[in-house]
Amino acid sequence: MWGLVPLFWPLLKPSAALEILAHRMVWSLLFVAVGLVALRRWAWVKDLVRQPKKLALVAVAAIVISVNWGLYIWSVNSGHVVEASLGYFINPLVTIAIGVLLLKERLRPAQWAAVAIGVLAVLVLAIGYGQPPWISLTLAFSFATYGLVKKKVNLGGLESLAAETVILFLPALGYLVWLQARGTATFGAEGAGNALLLASTGLVTAVPLVCFGAAAIRVPLSTLGLLQYLAPLFQFALGVAYFHEAMPAERWAGFSLVWLALTILTWEALRTGRRARAEKARLTEALRVAEAERPAGAEARTPSTAPAGAPAQTAPAQTAPAQAAPAQGAADPTS
Repeated sequence: MWGLVPLFWPLLKPSAALEILAHRMVWSLLFVAVGLVALRRWAWVKDLVRQPKKLALVAVAAIVISVNWGLYIWSVNSGHVVEASLGYFINPLVTIAIGVLLLKERLRPAQWAAVAIGVLAVLVLAIGYGQPPWISLTLAFSFATYGLVKKKVNLGGLESLAAETVILFLPALGYLVWLQARGTATFGAEGAGNALLLASTGLVTAVPLVCFGAAAIRVPLSTLGLLQYLAPLFQFALGVAYFHEAMPAERWAGFSLVWLALTILTWEALRTGRRARAEKARLTEALRVAEAERPAGAEARTPSTAPAGAPAQTAPAQTAPAQAAPAQGAADPTS
């Protein structure tokens, strides 16, 4: 869905990027509120209000995502689709780096190599542009920060988006009222089609963002980063093939390095996943064999910490796993 959204924003012209952003904030809350009413999920509100630190994190998430939204809309409608896509190509690498620096996630050598190649790509593009690719870097760091905060807040996707849009609602609505009072608002002035499209920004925003919010608290940031390069792949293809943006040699070189880094990440993730599955299967088989070879009626003894001479305690033969899997939706900062 995020990969195809560059086709949507130009339909909202002549609305300016800031006006589109304000409509996006206002209508997103309305769509999310309908979802919460339908699902009857309001219990989280009291808990959130009672936790000022968590509420502050939600406010940070709201500010960061509004910067990301506004810059991306401006980039697409100003002919910078390819550069915007680069930001989301870089984003997985930034997300992984944040996971290492702040969450103490451990990277394997191949992942370190991918991050290093990503840094080299940014340098190549900076030399080619004559300046750092600020649009790309701002989009990458703002969205990676958003992912980190979402993981720390640990709210469901729908609840998190609702909390963020509540914070953004009044400033956005106030700006739209101000535009209307000045007579410079496009909502209603450009016909019913433009008004309906502006209202649909809430749906375009809410659906993919709820999906992202639900994923952010369920998987490690490194995995989340790996999945996120699918969207910029579509965006890049649209920028080149549909919007016909220029691709000089230095831009191809920079993008090629980024794609090389993402290829390494993909290969490493697939290899690690296969190893993990093989190890799990091996342990399961070993446990099955051990259970089969245990004499009938035997009891599994657990180490006793009682003083010498005290009766040893026993546990039933069929014991529960030593460590239960985390509940669905629980964040694991050590992943």
